[in-house]
Amino acid sequence: MKIWKRNAVIATVLLFICAGVYLNWSYNNRQKTPDLTDTLNAEQVMGEATLQMEDAAEPVSLDTSAGSTDDYFAQMRLSRQSSRDSAVELLEETIAYDEGTTVGDTASQTLNRIVGAALSEAQIESLIIAKGFTDCVTYMADDTVSVAVSAPAEGLSTADVALISDVVTSQTDYDLSQVRVIEVKAQ
Repeated sequence: MKIWKRNAVIATVLLFICAGVYLNWSYNNRQKTPDLTDTLNAEQVMGEATLQMEDAAEPVSLDTSAGSTDDYFAQMRLSRQSSRDSAVELLEETIAYDEGTTVGDTASQTLNRIVGAALSEAQIESLIIAKGFTDCVTYMADDTVSVAVSAPAEGLSTADVALISDVVTSQTDYDLSQVRVIEVKAQ
């Protein structure tokens, strides 16, 4: 008799779970999810900036049509910080959950790499601003370092690009061929 009651309870619970899954599925199918490409215009997807790529040794030009260069740099720093914060939070959770395992050790190494990159980016930005540039933002990837610099009206000279590249190579282990300098011009 006990086995029959247990099986009846299990069957009832499974029936409720299946009914809940079906109701959730049918409810979500009735609500049409909007296509983001239909709801966002080109300005919201790409911003009002145009990027013109040139040779690696030459600076790349970035024109900011909407807003000032101060807004551009503030937005880029905020975007970089928020994505970095979410990655750090996830890594810290992984380290806490998988401490002492291979996954935890890998997460710890990745976290150390992110912190090291953040410190290097901050040092590079501080040194470039100390060299007389108005503002800049630095992004370090596995194989490149990109530095977006607020350019004067006449643009960055070859000497300016060399100075920025020297700061980057002196603060990191990256070669000169891995450094990308991007001019940010206000209009």
